[in-house]
Amino acid sequence: MPAGTAKTGCCSKSATTLRESGASLPYPAGTTNYHFECELVVALGTSAYKVAVADALGAVYGYACGLDMTRRDLQLSERAKQRPWTLGKDVEASAPVSAIAPAERVGHPGKGRIELRQNGELRQSSDLAAMVWSTAEIIAHLSDFYHLGPGDLIFTGTPAGVGPVEPGDRDRRPAGYRALDAGAEPDRRGRCWRGAGAR
Repeated sequence: MPAGTAKTGCCSKSATTLRESGASLPYPAGTTNYHFECELVVALGTSAYKVAVADALGAVYGYACGLDMTRRDLQLSERAKQRPWTLGKDVEASAPVSAIAPAERVGHPGKGRIELRQNGELRQSSDLAAMVWSTAEIIAHLSDFYHLGPGDLIFTGTPAGVGPVEPGDRDRRPAGYRALDAGAEPDRRGRCWRGAGAR
């Protein structure tokens, strides 16, 4: 990470947030402003604690696409009070994730389209090359604070274009990563990290 660059922030999502890609998601209680955030998801296959950026990708099992669904009104109200974003981010059934493609097959993508369509309309479209922090930088940063391990999932941040959903809406995973939809998944502890590698 370049000198003077601000460190990435993060928040966590519990195991109850995970759902398979394509699942119907409930509209959660306590919000009137529920938002989609399309993200590259990194699945770890080995332990990582205080790893250097240069070594961080060695902990990666594979990659997937995911949605970081967010109670935006609660996130913003908590942020204004300088409180953790737990009520906004740690929402049951708020993290649908596609099948994980092993890195040994797809490599470590540093560029490529990531898109989301809502009811057929393109809402988010960007390139992984536009990420503020790389996958390796996000892993290295989180590993300074946590013992990361096999099965941990890291949501790497979202491009511009996030927006609200309504009951009955259909959000489709990033078209640019259909190739990542087929692949075996490692055993999961079910812990998710949302790293702020947003564009």
